Amino acid sequence: MSKVYFVGAGPGDPELLTLKGARIIAEADVILYAGSLVSPAVLQRAKTEAVIHDTAKMDLEEMIRIILAAVAGGKVVARLHTGDPAIYGAIFEQMVELSRYEIPFEVVPGVSAFSAAAAVLEQELTLPDLSQTVILTRREGRTPVPKGERLSLLASHRATMVIFLSIGMIEKVVADLLEGYRRDTPCAVVFRASWSDQKILRGTLDTIAKQVKEAGIIRQALIVVGDVLDPVLRTLDRSPRSKLYDGHFSHGYRKGSQ
Repeated sequence: MSKVYFVGAGPGDPELLTLKGARIIAEADVILYAGSLVSPAVLQRAKTEAVIHDTAKMDLEEMIRIILAAVAGGKVVARLHTGDPAIYGAIFEQMVELSRYEIPFEVVPGVSAFSAAAAVLEQELTLPDLSQTVILTRREGRTPVPKGERLSLLASHRATMVIFLSIGMIEKVVADLLEGYRRDTPCAVVFRASWSDQKILRGTLDTIAKQVKEAGIIRQALIVVGDVLDPVLRTLDRSPRSKLYDGHFSHGYRKGSQ
């Protein structure tokens, strides 16, 4: 049966595809992928007769025309998006169009770049007493953000923050964050997390902009900020501990002393 699958292709490493995503890529008759972002390595799973389209230079109408033609021919279509398509994936407008034509579709989640960044940083983003909230956001640029979601306002929460699509404005990002965070708040930048050319920068809000400029990073990088990144926390005497594994803490599966 002809169907369209929106597949999260992961952050870069082809082994970070979900099993379901890998299966759909292998079975698809037509594949559309964002060539500027999706690793070509994931396409190695495609069958030899699959028709593959790079959408990097296409607009919405061009993509929909290709999908409509494929569905009319009884083909299975895989539309690949980098990371997880639910986050800055621009899939809503595509789903709206497919719904207009009553074309069945399914969304297959993927590993987001923020998860990959946390992994390569060897970092838990939510630590007891420091942060139990993760804010995924971006700075306004050519694409605006709602007034209540400006970085300078979000910074007041001092939660762990992961900033997408903003590395080219690093000085402005830092200026916004300093409306809420301390100047010595730990900060990291991860360029192309899980790719072979991955780069990691670590510093503070005081130092990170200079590091980014010196490294020549202008795109495809995430900015992570928050006290959970403090390297001092890795020492045993300062390490935050959860209640989950506290022997004194009782829960539904274990009786503790409290």
